[in-house]
Amino acid sequence: MLNKIWLALIVLGIITAISIDVFNASSNKFQNNKPLTIELKKIIDSESFDTELVISKENFYSFYNEKIESDLIQKIKLSKNAKDGSFSLFMNVENNSPNIWKEMAKSTGKENDLYGKVYLGKKNDDGSYQAWLVFENVTFTKMKDVTNATIDYVSKAVEIALGLIGIMALWLGIMKIAESSGLINIIAKTVKPLTKFLFPDVPQDHPAIGSMIMNISANMLGLGNAATPFGLKAMEELDKLNENKGTATNAMITFLAINTAGLTLIPATAIAIRAASGSSNPTVIIGTSIFGALCATTVGILSAKLLEKFPMSFPNFIRLLKSNWKILISIIALISLVVLTIFSGIFSNQNFINVDLIKNIIQIISLLAIPAIIFSFVVYGFIKKVKIYEVFVEGAKEGFNVAVRIIPYLVAMLVAIGIFRAGGAMDFLILLISPITNLIGFPAEALPMALMRPLSGSGALGIMTETISVYGPDSFIGILVSTLNGSSETTFYVLALYFGSVGISKMRHAVTVGILADIAGAIGAFIITKILFG
Repeated sequence: MLNKIWLALIVLGIITAISIDVFNASSNKFQNNKPLTIELKKIIDSESFDTELVISKENFYSFYNEKIESDLIQKIKLSKNAKDGSFSLFMNVENNSPNIWKEMAKSTGKENDLYGKVYLGKKNDDGSYQAWLVFENVTFTKMKDVTNATIDYVSKAVEIALGLIGIMALWLGIMKIAESSGLINIIAKTVKPLTKFLFPDVPQDHPAIGSMIMNISANMLGLGNAATPFGLKAMEELDKLNENKGTATNAMITFLAINTAGLTLIPATAIAIRAASGSSNPTVIIGTSIFGALCATTVGILSAKLLEKFPMSFPNFIRLLKSNWKILISIIALISLVVLTIFSGIFSNQNFINVDLIKNIIQIISLLAIPAIIFSFVVYGFIKKVKIYEVFVEGAKEGFNVAVRIIPYLVAMLVAIGIFRAGGAMDFLILLISPITNLIGFPAEALPMALMRPLSGSGALGIMTETISVYGPDSFIGILVSTLNGSSETTFYVLALYFGSVGISKMRHAVTVGILADIAGAIGAFIITKILFG
């Protein structure tokens, strides 16, 4: 299944990029070898000098077929060419420059450089000069984006894995102390009714239970640096119970369903971006994000439990989705409404619940959680006469091996996602899905965020920031994209990371469960945001 998904991401990304480049070349989108009429404010008798060019918005539109709000004034640098009397132009493309110039600048290998030639015309009465500008030829912009994305994502995958070494060493060492002292067994017994329902195939005194509990708790508190090592340790322990190595077990899939749902009590990153964007109430998304994530968690767990009894391959799931998408959306919407009813009952009576107080308490817990865990685990191990230093070092040694082992899996998945995104396939996917989302009133402006969130966390943050800057942080669209960011996790990254750490290649219905959870989180986020802010 993962082979087909990986192949599809790469093939679709490259084919789309080639198609776009061929179309752009045939239509001469960038007006290669064509002179653009400009006005130079001044000419200095020097080999090289700074000046400004001016282009009227009417002339710019007729040349590039792109509208700009006002006449364009751009700082440039000119150098004389002795042979033909022309000038070589160098330009830094800025944030407020036209989009087509930004796209042209990216094709040169640097983000903000444009080069060309300027041919001088007659001098105007006000001292300015008429002139014509011919930019350097721009070709294969999308394929260059794909190449750059491939290199960038390879580096990013290695950076992520190497960055995990220290964190992995710390938390696996701490977990080893907790395991040796018996603390993990105490924690497991405390939540035994819940874990027995979620993971009936796992012995309740097994180390995997404690690791999964610590992972889920850390995720809920927004402690991603602590959650990942706990999750990787949990997968390692679950794999010890796996009789069919290389194939995902029911417990693994249920555990990852909870992870990909991304239930976090305080979506700190989204709140920070909203605050930086000038939101009057950046924390308003706490409740909506919890609701969306609860919908995702509920659907993720239910679908994992259902599909483990009625196995379904991913291709069969796609066929089912095509033929019964209305029914599936109705079921997810019904679950969302049930969660909404419970959620509303909890938060509706402000006389009994102070939302700001709850937020402050959660933030304090999040701040103190890591020091408290380290302190309590180490002290408890010392009291139980565990050789805490030696045991910590023994556990920490595993961190390096795990971090290095996941590099190939991260490289494979992140590169495929980078090619799919940079090649423009994401834009075509939005066009294909938008007719369906329009039926339920899901705004097209938020669709890129909903589709990017399962693929790339950094990509989703970029889309969220850009959308907020356009529509405003406190608009319906701004609140919706912020809620979408907090209502799910990067599904494919989580699957590649956790399954890759134990060499799982046959994921069974894990991808289906993750996608269903993502859909539920998106629909839940839309419903709650529409009710409260629509």
